[in-house]
Amino acid sequence: MKKFFRSLLAKYMLIILTAISIVQIAYIAMAILFVHIDHIENSKANSPEVVEENWHESAKHIDKDIPKNILALFDKWKKKYSEASMFWVNSNGVLSEKFNVKHQMPNRWDSTYTAKFMKESYASDPFTVIAFVGKNDSHGFVVLQIPRKTFNPPIAKANEKYGTLLSIIMLAIILLFIVISFFFFRGIRKRLLYLQDAMNIRDVDQLPIEIPLGKGDEIGQLEQTFNQMVVELRESKQREQKEEQLRRQLMADLSHDLRTPLTKIRAQTYTIDKENLSQKGKNAIRALEKSVQQIDHLIENLMSYTLLMASKYKFDPVEVDVVRQVRECIAGWYPVLEKEGFMIDVELHTFKNSQWYVDPIWLGRILDNVLQNVLRHAKNGLFVQVKTVSTTQYDAIIITDHGKGMNNQSEEKGVGIGLSIVDLMIQNMNLKWDIDSTSSGTTITIKKYY
Repeated sequence: MKKFFRSLLAKYMLIILTAISIVQIAYIAMAILFVHIDHIENSKANSPEVVEENWHESAKHIDKDIPKNILALFDKWKKKYSEASMFWVNSNGVLSEKFNVKHQMPNRWDSTYTAKFMKESYASDPFTVIAFVGKNDSHGFVVLQIPRKTFNPPIAKANEKYGTLLSIIMLAIILLFIVISFFFFRGIRKRLLYLQDAMNIRDVDQLPIEIPLGKGDEIGQLEQTFNQMVVELRESKQREQKEEQLRRQLMADLSHDLRTPLTKIRAQTYTIDKENLSQKGKNAIRALEKSVQQIDHLIENLMSYTLLMASKYKFDPVEVDVVRQVRECIAGWYPVLEKEGFMIDVELHTFKNSQWYVDPIWLGRILDNVLQNVLRHAKNGLFVQVKTVSTTQYDAIIITDHGKGMNNQSEEKGVGIGLSIVDLMIQNMNLKWDIDSTSSGTTITIKKYY
């Protein structure tokens, strides 16, 4: 329950209930104020029935000095009902006295006009009471006319008298509710935007930073969950860094430890090769030497990859004539590829700007790894093409083979460390590369954008 009262839902429900309560209280207060001013305790005595009875009773007791007493009667009733109209028609049918009469009336009343007046006044507005003067009804009659709104209940009077004011107050309350709601939701939006901005802020490890906790509502719980996520990410990052460091150390140690026995194997293989061996033995020595070379190449890749991931691989970029370096690289690989039966197609065209700002050792390593992959995995196609291409956007080195593609399960297929090294080196030298591999061959394009 405590959690509910601290929630945003509870706060907004409180705002709504407060607004509704204020409207009701304001309306009731205005009604009570009017009732107090108009003495609601006398409302029963001012009902039409009571007014009619009192008027008849007052007219009945006028027996002497008729004109003077009738004027006194009018003065008495006009104090109580200021909007009332009163007049006296004497026994001769003459309009003798009148007060606050707004309509034109004849000075002489005959029986026909009197009957017509009584008929039109029945149950109409204003409320009309006709009473004979005196006990013997010999002094004519007096007429009292009061607007029927005078008999309205206090609430109706309050609405009539203070309706505009009450409407203004209610409108002000509604506007106050809108303003409070606006600030309420603006505060929520502000906190959410702050949380969003905090998610985009990164520390030195490129992780989000913790934010100060606010209120204990739903957004506060979201902030707490966000901080918990940040802590978990940081712990995970630390574990990952430790595991990565351990893995790199393991790869470095493994590569180093393999060098010594591999050197011994190569020396012993050379010694055995000098002996008088059969052709089968010589073939076995050749296969062993080839395996040793592959292991040596793999160890070299492991060492290079470990150093690259640790940003410890020496990087010394200079202005390099890239077309010339590609030509020299192909010249070194030409005998090897030719010995394996590859058809070699070289189309090297000078770039408009043949100077690339790269590390020549890295670029040579990239070309060596790509051609090594061609030699190992594209023997069935026995074709390799190396060419240079210039476009309006970039210069490119393109190496194509006719092998079965990278998706083919080659017997010599490794874990892809060579291409991983190529990717890392290309990224660090601000180059781009694309691989298009199908069952008909593979094309690798190394690009330098202008």
